[in-house]
Formats: sequence, C-alpha cells, structure tokens
Amino acid sequence: VQLQASGGGLVQAGGSLRVSCLASGRTSRRYNMGWFRQTPGKEREFVAAISWSGGSTKYADSVKGRFTISRDNAKNTVYLEMHTLKPEDTAVYYCAAGPLLVDSVRDYGYWGQGTQVTVSS
Repeated sequence: VQLQASGGGLVQAGGSLRVSCLASGRTSRRYNMGWFRQTPGKEREFVAAISWSGGSTKYADSVKGRFTISRDNAKNTVYLEMHTLKPEDTAVYYCAAGPLLVDSVRDYGYWGQGTQVTVSS
C-alpha cells in the first residue's frame, strides 16, 4: 500500500490543523492506520491509531483530548485533527499502515513521506 500525507503547515499555539493521509493499493481498506511524529535527533513517536473499521482508536497520552483520528474508507483517507496545538507538537507527522492497532513503530509496515507541522509560540 502507498501512503501520502498532506496538510501540514505553520500554525500559532492554540490553533488547529488537520493532516490527511491518502492510501492507495488493493488492500488499503483492511489496514489499521497510525500517525507518528518525529523531531530531529529524536525517535519517531506514536500519536494515534485507528482500526480499519474505524470502531477503535488509540492515542498517546500527550495528545488525548486535543487530537482526533478518523478515517473515510470510501476515500481511502485517514485524518488527524489537531486542536489546542502547542509548540512541542512541532514535528514531521507520518502516517502508517499495519495489521495491528498498536503504538509500536516496528509493527507498521507501510509509511508515508511525512508532512511538517510547525507550531509557533
């Protein structure tokens, strides 16, 4: 499956932003999807994940209550809506696809190219 993330940009602290991930491929609808983020010099960290049906979600503690993951299987697209953004949310955000609804980088076999989100203070 191929993944393409988009929607990143520059936003002020306290603002909102939505990033999207378009999936293509024959079995894209059957994958659980995740969002991860990474800053220079740090390991990629889990942000949120959603089951292929959309019925189950998982969030990192740092984004609970502020971020919402959703998906539209008819459009093969996964979204991450981010609210009350903080400067520490600044990172490259990556979408990923895998068979499990987990927060481990190694359990996702397919990755998009990433989209930069910058939150100014």
